[in-house]
Amino acid sequence: MMMNGHLSSQAFQLFQKYIEEHCGIVIRDEKAYLIESRLSKFLIRFGLSSFEELYNMLRQQKQAALTEEIIDAITTNETLWFRDKTPWEVLEDQLLPKYIAAIRQGMGGKIRIWSAACATGQEPYSIAMCIDRYLLRHGIVDITLNHFEIVATDISHTVLQLAKMGKYDNITMARGMTLGYREQYFRQEGRTWLLDEKIKNSVQFRQFNLQNSFIGLGFFDLIFFRYVAIYFSEALKREIVKKITNSLTKKGVLILGNSEVFLDYNEYFEAEYYKNANFYTVRGGCYENIIRR
Repeated sequence: MMMNGHLSSQAFQLFQKYIEEHCGIVIRDEKAYLIESRLSKFLIRFGLSSFEELYNMLRQQKQAALTEEIIDAITTNETLWFRDKTPWEVLEDQLLPKYIAAIRQGMGGKIRIWSAACATGQEPYSIAMCIDRYLLRHGIVDITLNHFEIVATDISHTVLQLAKMGKYDNITMARGMTLGYREQYFRQEGRTWLLDEKIKNSVQFRQFNLQNSFIGLGFFDLIFFRYVAIYFSEALKREIVKKITNSLTKKGVLILGNSEVFLDYNEYFEAEYYKNANFYTVRGGCYENIIRR
């Protein structure tokens, strides 16, 4: 039986397993067209006549670079500036006052924030701009963006290279970017918008597979893990939630996407609500111990 005229059932199942094995993404049966549409270019590139041949080449040659290209092609890099309104209100109104107080109390270390699956950088740069503008608007001069460490990760090397450049076109800028932020943190050169160097340099980008151990990333006070788990199996979701819990400081905060439902949070987190937004705080501890090193 052939799927969509080109991708056989057998080839789909092989790639379905291969993709989940290498990046955790589950391609449902009804999404078989994604494999055909996104990987067909490799058949043309290598002069192959079937997806089975491509799969056999991957397995036999075990080329890490080619596997990375396959994962790049499959990965959905949907993102925009200041995605959803409420997480940024939570950051400004609920979290930043506590972080600033902790810094002033000399708890040591920086406030560490992780943007997981950051794609082309809009989320971590939004975090940096949000913090910087908050400090400026409140006349805070004893604390700067340097007191915050923003780590952004993605499995795709390609999108990370784009993110590091801090260059965006008009279409990208139209997706969520407000006039105030654009005027304050970008300058235009032709059809390209260039991000302010201070904001660009405040984010550390790393290639990272969420299936791997989180230990090397260290502890975080805040983790943005938004619209990522929806692509994973239930078993991997549970594993990642546990790893996230172990990566958060005492009373560390987890922010998910506004439309994501987190049913099993009670074991590790307490749900908090602010302006119709949910965010999740690790059970136990206190804000005085917000930086755990």
